[in-house]
Amino acid sequence: MSDETPVEEIELTDFSDAPAPTPEDTELEDTDGARDGQRSAADLQAVFEIPVSIQAVLGRTHMEVSELLKLDKGDIVELDRKVGEAIDIYVNDRLVARGEVVLVDDRLGVTMTEIIKTERSH
Repeated sequence: MSDETPVEEIELTDFSDAPAPTPEDTELEDTDGARDGQRSAADLQAVFEIPVSIQAVLGRTHMEVSELLKLDKGDIVELDRKVGEAIDIYVNDRLVARGEVVLVDDRLGVTMTEIIKTERSH
């Protein structure tokens, strides 16, 4: 008998060109580390009820309270952005995207044009 442990050959596959997985493709782990198989968006039902604050910031300006009190209907407030420039989209006071204002059935809306990725330190 030999004291050497047999080495099993495995084939490695390069997935660097593969498309990013969708939530339906992703396997999630339970807190105990056991694989529970594939889950769908329906399994995330518990988080659907969590309220979030969303802000679409068209621009900013600074003015004194006395100037603010003098504003009347139809007055123009100059912002720090130009027409057509991207707006900032915040979720829970965190910048998450940039976008543009759109008109949908006579109502204003926002479409996201860029997702802002931030590094998280945990």
